[in-house]
Amino acid sequence: MPRPNDSEMKLLRGLWRVPRVSARELHDATSAGTKWGYSTTRKVLDRMEEKGLVKVKMVHGLKTYAAAQPKLKTLSLLIMDFTHNVLDARAPLPVAAFAHSKLIAADEIEQLQQLIRQLDSEGSGDD
Repeated sequence: MPRPNDSEMKLLRGLWRVPRVSARELHDATSAGTKWGYSTTRKVLDRMEEKGLVKVKMVHGLKTYAAAQPKLKTLSLLIMDFTHNVLDARAPLPVAAFAHSKLIAADEIEQLQQLIRQLDSEGSGDD
């Protein structure tokens, strides 16, 4: 699965809040945090489409976007990448480290922990 960069993560956070949106709706929902113009949002969405990070569907003649992977799956991969590639650690980080995240709801913590355990047992490190 492709890993999103920082810019792509800004849009994914918006896409995880709603099931499917147009580029304009996503831009309007995220522009206060990104400070981007609409053309930048479109360019990042185009790159995300090429990488397979978003699913595109025409709805009433309008191109709409949805995240290609669920939030927790993406986050668990990023956490494992960070653990392996930045910390050079082989044991996964405890999910409690993310308990105060605005992105992860309290009821998602255990699900995230399970996904990380699963990735760790599969040996999912791209090093």
